[in-house]
This record gives sequence, structure tokens and C-alpha cells, in this order.
Amino acid sequence: MNAPTFSILAVERREWPFTLRLPFRFGVITVTEGRQAVVRVRIRLADGREGWGVAAESLAAKWFDKDPGLTDAQNLHQLRRALEIAEAAALAAGANTAWGHFADRYAGHVAACGREALNPLVASYGTALIDRAALDALLKLQGVSFFAGMRANIGGMAPHAVVPDLPGADFNGMLAALTPVWRIHARHTVGLVDPITAADQAERVGDGLPETLEEVADTYRHRYWKLKVQGDVRADVDRLCRIAAVLDGPLLHGSYHASLDGNEQYADAEGAAELWAAMQAEPRLARLCSSILFIEQPVKRARALETSMAALAAARPVIIDESDGPLDAFVTARALGYAGVSSKACKGVWRSLLNLARCRAWNAALAAPRHFLSGEDLTTLAGVCVQQDLALVALMGLAHVERNGHHFIDGFSGRPKAEAVRFLEAHPDLYADTPRGPRLAIRDGVLALGSLDVPGLGATAEPDYAAMEAMPRAEWPPRA
Repeated sequence: MNAPTFSILAVERREWPFTLRLPFRFGVITVTEGRQAVVRVRIRLADGREGWGVAAESLAAKWFDKDPGLTDAQNLHQLRRALEIAEAAALAAGANTAWGHFADRYAGHVAACGREALNPLVASYGTALIDRAALDALLKLQGVSFFAGMRANIGGMAPHAVVPDLPGADFNGMLAALTPVWRIHARHTVGLVDPITAADQAERVGDGLPETLEEVADTYRHRYWKLKVQGDVRADVDRLCRIAAVLDGPLLHGSYHASLDGNEQYADAEGAAELWAAMQAEPRLARLCSSILFIEQPVKRARALETSMAALAAARPVIIDESDGPLDAFVTARALGYAGVSSKACKGVWRSLLNLARCRAWNAALAAPRHFLSGEDLTTLAGVCVQQDLALVALMGLAHVERNGHHFIDGFSGRPKAEAVRFLEAHPDLYADTPRGPRLAIRDGVLALGSLDVPGLGATAEPDYAAMEAMPRAEWPPRA
């Protein structure tokens, strides 16, 4: 397929608030409410046809930038400002391919964000949403799905100066060889304040949905789990023992796999290695230790890419997540002993595909594959947001993906009922109709993805834009 060129004519930015049914603690923050950004982009093809695309993503505090001197509200304004900067550049860019819009603007966008003290991870949020919405519009105008379009390289992905480590990459061949998966395991997140058993709860939400880890295991029958740790070896081992008592018990009816997520809570690689040694020394964690697939971003990003991870990596593969700020972060991480990197749609579709190309190139020179991508979550909400992220990991053929939005946010809570029904009717395999309305359907720990194979980026149904607020102008940089 010859990659179509298009111009970006208009960008609309909206957002809406949501409330969590359970508090979710990761890293340095406990979240009880949030906001989702929804971006629409109108494009014009060379033949004159025009159309809209959409992307959606949570506005997350204390993840993209964990500076304790910034308030949560200022974190959200950082992301809004990144979107404003990305929008201005997109509207001024002229005609280009989908890949070209990203690759040609990336360095300038990061530099513009840097001049306003916005780090590369914040910067990536702005381009990720606009690029996704533009790609969605392109796919819809061409009448092809994300899977068919990307395998035909509809975006025109090609070697580019923005990725000098991949000068001769055969992106056409890589994309054509992708085999999407239509079923994927949901890896359930156990947050730092999540109740393990009923004894951990002073009071219940009482909404009929699972609340404790025991209830989650009994309801969804997950085979994959993501376990948060907090940077205190003794406390982490104690909590992991309580989690293992559930996962090793009769509820799962079989084996399980898990990942450990440090969320930057350990000061250095030595501290993270101390945790692993303590886990191995604890008999109650024998089965859980054997189940660990990898360890995610255990070290604070200020040091994560400055020190070797060889000691910990010799025990289990280690991946970067928050450290995946600059586009070449994975290249730096690999030299320090990291084996993998997270895929998150909030960091960009093109970034995930570039990192996939790196894995393919590096593994080709090894006797056994070592490098990999892991699908992770940033509380992807029902509708466009979760479907676009699922489409991305499905395209790359991943076997499992962290999912937590369905547990901490009740389905389409906060959205009009008619919107929820539209998505349920368009994707009856992905959602289930329940007494509480449409919700993500997890059956024996698995999500069915066949209905994402529709024109566009994983969805034809659209949210109710009238039931959203216009995104406010970013109050950034902060006033002195």
C-alpha cells in the first residue's frame, strides 16, 4: 500500500471527570478520582476527502512527572500544555504520511516542551493522542481496520533520522509479518492499598463487583497478575506473602504468572536486588517467585538509566516504564542490562512499534530471544481508550496485557447510558451487559478482541462529545 498523505485541519480537545469505585495506589499517589482527555482530529487527504478521528486517555497525576513540588492539578496542566504544543505543530505541518507527521515533528516537539520544563514523557502524551486520532481518521477514510492498515504500512513507516539506531530497518517486512491475536489474557493489577481478604476492609463498597483479591480471583479467574511493591523490603515481603496465600490457594485452579512493578520506589538497583533476595529467602514465596515473568521499573528514573541492572537482571528480566521518556531510552536501557520496555498507547503507537523493531533486530543476533515489550496500563477506561490500547497490543501479538480500569472504574460510569449501549452493541465480545450496565467482559481471565477488527483504530462507535467539557487552557508554566 502506498502511504496516503494528509493535512491536519482541526483539533478539538475535551475532557470529563470520573470517580474510582476503589482507591488505587501506585508509587507515590493514591487515586480516588480522575479526568480523561478526549481528542478529535480532522484530516484532509490528497484527494480532498476529509474525516474525523478520535483518541482518549486519562490525564494522570504523578506518573509522567513525579516531582513532589508539583501539585496534582499542575501535573494535569503539564499534559494539557503538551497537547496544546502538539496541536499547534500539527496544524502548521502541512501534508505528510501518518508516520511522517510523527517522525518529522518529534524532535521539535520535545524541544518545545523542554523549553517549558516539560519532560519527554509528558511531551510524548501530546503527540500520542494527536497521532492516534489522525491515524484513526485515516483508517476510517480508507475503510480499513488498524490491523489490516498497519500490516500494509498505511502510515508509511520507514527509516528516519529520529531513530538513528534503526538505519536499515525493514518496517514493511516487520509490519506485514505481524500476526494479531484475537484473545488476550488480562493481567490484573494488585495496587498497594487493595484489600487482599475481607479482613482488610473496614467497610465495603457493596456494589456487587469484586473488591478483595480473593473475590477478583474467584470472579475473573485470571492467570496473570501484576503486583505493586512500595520500596520497603520488609513491608513488601510481608504483603507479597499475603498475596501469595491467595494466588497459591484453591481459587485459581492451576498455575499463574506475575510481574512485579516497582513504580520507581527503590532508590537504586541494589535496593531492588535486596528485595528479590529477600523474596527468594522466604519459603512462603517459593511459588510466587517461580511465577515472576519480569520486574518493572524498580528504580527511580533519576538513576534508572545511570546504573547497571545486571545483578537483578541475572535473576529475572527487568523492564523500563517511566524511564521510557526519550525515544531512544530503550537503547540506553539495553546497554545497562534491561531486557524489555512497556507498551502504553499513552506514550504513542509509533513508539511501541519502534521498540518492537528494536526487539526483533536485537533478538535476531541472539541464540534465544531476550528482548520484549510488555503491555501495561494507565487506567484505560471503557470505550475508545481501552479499545485503542488493546488494538495496539493485539497487533503486536502480545499474550497478556495489564488491565485495571475495569476494576477501579465501574464500566462506563460517568458516561451517558446511550454511549455505553453503543459500544456494547458494536463490541459484544469485549463488553458484557450487566445489571450495572455494560462492562469489560473478562472470561476465565481472557478478553475477546475480534470486534476490534473494524475500520478505524479499534472502534467505530464514538463517545458523546456533548456530554464532555471543553479542555481548559493549560495553566503552565506555573506562575511565580
